[in-house]
Amino acid sequence: MGINHGKQETRLPRRLRLGMVGGGDGAFIGAVHRMAARLDDHYELVAGALSGNPLRAASSAAAIRLDRSRSYSDYQDMARREAARPDGIDVVAIVTPNYLHAPVATAFLEAGIHVICDKPLAVSLQEAQALAALAQRKNLVFALTHTYTGYPMVRHAKELVESGALGELRLLQVEYSQDWLADEIPAASAAADDGTQDPAALGWRSDPARNGPAGTLGDVGSHAYQLAQYVSGATPTQLLAELHTFVPGRLVDDHVQVMLRYANGARGTLWASQVATGCENALRLRLYGSKASLGFDQENPNQLWFTPQGGQAQCLTRGRVQGQAAAHATRVPAGHPEGYLEAFAQLYVDAAQQISARNDGRPIPDHSRFLTTVKDGVQGMEFIEAVLRSHAQDASWVSLGQQA
Repeated sequence: MGINHGKQETRLPRRLRLGMVGGGDGAFIGAVHRMAARLDDHYELVAGALSGNPLRAASSAAAIRLDRSRSYSDYQDMARREAARPDGIDVVAIVTPNYLHAPVATAFLEAGIHVICDKPLAVSLQEAQALAALAQRKNLVFALTHTYTGYPMVRHAKELVESGALGELRLLQVEYSQDWLADEIPAASAAADDGTQDPAALGWRSDPARNGPAGTLGDVGSHAYQLAQYVSGATPTQLLAELHTFVPGRLVDDHVQVMLRYANGARGTLWASQVATGCENALRLRLYGSKASLGFDQENPNQLWFTPQGGQAQCLTRGRVQGQAAAHATRVPAGHPEGYLEAFAQLYVDAAQQISARNDGRPIPDHSRFLTTVKDGVQGMEFIEAVLRSHAQDASWVSLGQQA
C-alpha cells in the first residue's frame, strides 16, 4: 500500500521518561499532550504535578494510572525529587496557564531536565529571553509546541520556500479566526490553574494576571505569526497593530489586526480573532512570491496549494509530495488523513530525537531541525511586545526588537 516507513528511522534506544505539570482532570490540552507523547511510542509518562490542589492532583494522577509515589502537588518539589532519582524523568511537559510557564520551566531547567512547553513561551519578553539563556547554559532541549508546524504539508511548504520555488517573497497574509469567545466566559475557578478546559473555568484567559497582557494576541495571534515566519523564513522589521475587545467587561483583547513590513520590501497582514462568528479553527496562510504562490488551510491540512505565475493551481497532497520534511512527518499512506493529533505528536517525535541525541552526545538529526524551540518562543514574544507597543502608541509603526 506504499506505507511510509520513515518513522522507523526515529526509533530511540529506550522510551524517554516524561513528567507533566498541569493537565489535570478535564484539561483539554493536557490530554492532547499525553496522546501526542504516546502516539509514536517514544515516551512513558511516569510522574506529574497535575494540579496545585493535592486532592485534585491525586485524583488526576489516579485517573491516568500514575504511581501514587510520583504524583506531586508542587512542581518545585517534583523537579527536585525527580532530578534526584536514578530513574527520574528525562523531560517535563508544561501545560499550565501562561503565567506559570516561565517559573515551571525555570525549575526544571535548573534541575537539569529537558522541557516541552505549551505556547506562548511566557508572559513577557524578558521572561522568554531568560528562559532561552538558561536552556542554552544548561545545554538542554526546550521544545515549544506550535502544533501546526508538525503538519507534513506545512513542512513541505517550508522546504518549497527554502528551495526558491516561490522566488522573492512579495506578499504574506495569515489569519486565525475562531468564535468560541464571542460570548462572555464566566469567571475562573481556582481549578483553572491546572489548565482545565471546562468553560466555567476558562476565565483565566481573560485575567491579565494569569494569562498575561495579550489575550487573543497571545493565544492564536502568536500561532498565526509563528506559522507565517516558520514557512516564509522571513521576520518583519516593522509592524502597525490595533487590538480590540468586543465583549464588555473582558480585560484582554479578543481581536487583533496587524500590518507587516519586511526588509526586502515585502508586505504582510495578520488578522486574529476569537469573536469571528461561525469560525471554528480557521488558520490560513498565503504566501505570494515573484515566481509562485502557496496556500495552506489548517482545516484541510492534508492539502497545500501551489500556483506558479501564469500557470495552473496545483493541489499537493500529503503522502504524494517528494521531500524529506514531509516524509519524516508522514505516518500513513496517501488518502488516509492525518490531522491535529498527528501534528502535535510530530513535535514530540522531534523533541525525543533531539533529547536522545543530546543525552548520548550524538549529533542532532537533520530532520528534527523543523522542531519549534525556545528561540521561536522568544521571537513570538518579540512580536507580542511590538504589537502591544504599537497599539499603545495609537496604532503607530514600530520596529520589532525595539523595546520601549
